[in-house]
Amino acid sequence: MDTDRLPGCYRHPDRDTGISCTRCERPICPECMISASVGFQCPECVRAGSGTGHHPTANAPRTVAGGVVAADPHLVTKILIGINVLVFLAALADPALAVQLELIGGRYREYLGGPVHGVATGEYHRLLTSVFLHVQWWHIISNMIALWVIGGPLEAALGRVRYLAVFLLSGLGGSALVYLLSEPYVPTLGASGAVFGLLGATVVLAKRLRYEMRPVIVMVVLMLVLTFVPLGGALTVSWQAHVGGLVTGALVGLGMLMPPAGRHRALVQWGTCAVVFLLVAMVILIRTAELT
Repeated sequence: MDTDRLPGCYRHPDRDTGISCTRCERPICPECMISASVGFQCPECVRAGSGTGHHPTANAPRTVAGGVVAADPHLVTKILIGINVLVFLAALADPALAVQLELIGGRYREYLGGPVHGVATGEYHRLLTSVFLHVQWWHIISNMIALWVIGGPLEAALGRVRYLAVFLLSGLGGSALVYLLSEPYVPTLGASGAVFGLLGATVVLAKRLRYEMRPVIVMVVLMLVLTFVPLGGALTVSWQAHVGGLVTGALVGLGMLMPPAGRHRALVQWGTCAVVFLLVAMVILIRTAELT
C-alpha cells in the first residue's frame, strides 16, 4: 500500500490533492476549492454557510486565484479551441489569409510575386494573430489537445479572466522572443507558445497547492526535449516561441497565484500582468528598431 499518496478530491476521487476544506476538512481539488477569508472551502460548505455567521466572504464563490467560480469552468478553453478551429478552416478556404496573420518579422517578404509587410513595418497584430493560426491538420490537433489537457484544469483554478490573461500574454511573449531571435523573413505560427505559457503557470499552481511536483516537471522536460530534438527532420519547431511562452506564463502565474488573499491581491495580479506586458513591448520595440 502506498502511504505517501495524497488523498483524492471528495467530488473527483481521481484527482489527488493536498488541500482540504477549512470547515469540513474534506480534500478538494482546484476545480472545487472556493477561496474564503481563511483557506479554502468546498461548494457544499459555502452553500451551507450562508447566514450562519461563518466567514462572510466565503458566500461569494472564488477560485484559488480569487476569480469567480463559473458554472462551466472550461468555457474559455472551449472558446479558444473554437477560434483556432475557425481560423484554421478560414485559412484552408483562403490561403492568402494565413499570409496576413502569420508572424513575419522583417519589413517585407515576397509572396506570389509581391511583397508582404511584416511586424517591422508596424503590423504588430501578427504577434498575436499568429497564435491562433495553423495550416496543417496535425499541427492544430496536437496544439488543441495540449490546450484542452493543460488549459482546462488551469482555467478552473484561475477563473476565466485571469486564465485568458495568462494565455494571451504567454502567446504574445512567445511571439516577442520569435521576433527578437528568429530570422526576420521566416514565417511562424501556432498556439504552442501560449500552451507552453499555460504549462508554466501550471507549474506555479502545483507549487502553490503543494502537489507532487515530479509529474509536472517531467511534463515540462519532455515538452522541452520535443522542442529541441528534431523528429526525423520532418517538423520545424520554434523553440523561441516555446521558451518565450513558458517563461512568460510562469511569470504571470507567479503574480496570479502567489499573492495571499486580501484586498491587495487583485492589484498585485494585474500589476504583474502590466509589468510583463511592458517587458514584452520593450523587446518588440528594440527588435523593430534593429530592423528599421
